[in-house]
Amino acid sequence: MKWNKNLKIRLVGEGLFNLCYWMYFPYMAIYFSSQFGVQLASILMMIPPFVQLFGQLIGGVIADTLGRRTTMLIGASIQAVMFALFALSTESWLDYVAYVLIGIGGALYSPASDAMVADLVPDEERKHVFATFITVKNIGAVLGPVIGATLFFSYRTPLLWACTLILSVYLLIIFIEMSETLPGKKPAKKIPRSLLEKADNYRLIVQDRVFFLYILAGVLSIFTIMQLDLFIAKYIVDEVPAQWHLDSRSILGLLLGINGLMFVVLILPTTRLLKNWRDRDVFILSCLLNGGSLFLMSITTNLVLLIVLIVTFTLGEIVRAPVINHFVSRHAPEAMRGQYMGASNMQYTIGRMLAPLIFFVSSPILAGTTLFIVSIISMMLYLKISHYPYKVKGLE
Repeated sequence: MKWNKNLKIRLVGEGLFNLCYWMYFPYMAIYFSSQFGVQLASILMMIPPFVQLFGQLIGGVIADTLGRRTTMLIGASIQAVMFALFALSTESWLDYVAYVLIGIGGALYSPASDAMVADLVPDEERKHVFATFITVKNIGAVLGPVIGATLFFSYRTPLLWACTLILSVYLLIIFIEMSETLPGKKPAKKIPRSLLEKADNYRLIVQDRVFFLYILAGVLSIFTIMQLDLFIAKYIVDEVPAQWHLDSRSILGLLLGINGLMFVVLILPTTRLLKNWRDRDVFILSCLLNGGSLFLMSITTNLVLLIVLIVTFTLGEIVRAPVINHFVSRHAPEAMRGQYMGASNMQYTIGRMLAPLIFFVSSPILAGTTLFIVSIISMMLYLKISHYPYKVKGLE
């Protein structure tokens, strides 16, 4: 496949920015806890996901009305300005406002970015392209925290200025070099009355039974996937004894490292291997791998078994990652791709918000059993979608 210039620009630009993002993002909770106290910081850190949820929905509307390129320019501009404000700020509350608005800028940018792939790439190649972008993002997610561990606490202001510079250059390249890909018609030159009419399309999306079931199944899947950083992390630190000259925290670091490395190395070959699988079958495989691995992790403390299970768990994450946007790109009407992409992101936001509820289950075995049941319910919803009487692209 020959890559379009838009995609090449985005691959480099988003890769560099994502590296910067992961240099600061993992440490924001620590930073705000030191500034506001743990309790207030905990409340404040719950606000951005809610705000970003609405930002993604609005971004989808703008992407389908004003165009992908314009929406990406708006989102990237907000982020660049807010990084500069963050770098200049001497007030903790101003830091927090900048942090929230950086998230809003990313939320506006995301649906247009995903819709552009669907606009430019033939259906049979989309999984590979989505997988490539995910690989680049995960390189940043692996390397960023390692670099940021030093830079954020010792050189935070230069780091924020570096993010500002990278985003500003990327913004300029989008403006000069990137072309519009909105299908069917030319994007509007200004915000028209039809923008509100487009927003009303979300009522139609909610009434799309297939898509509603897909979101519900996705929320349950994300709920289980997020447990690697929540339930499993706590279980390993609290319950797993020292082995192989590694204490429990070192064991957790080893397992997280395996997870991150596998995502970077295996997502492209795995996507090629499963290229001819139906999306439904990939989702089902993911549910079984994630749920089964979490259950078995909850009943063992043996390091060898934990390593085997983190491999199977990560494979469950990997196989579904490129298929999520692929399904949406096939199911959504061409004129509503941006809005469907924005609505699809709800499964991440809601799944992440609900994931800490697992801590209300005190017993590790009971928690593992609960997560397995949740995975089975998710799998059944994906099966229900495939048997729905209306034609569903991607799950037929």
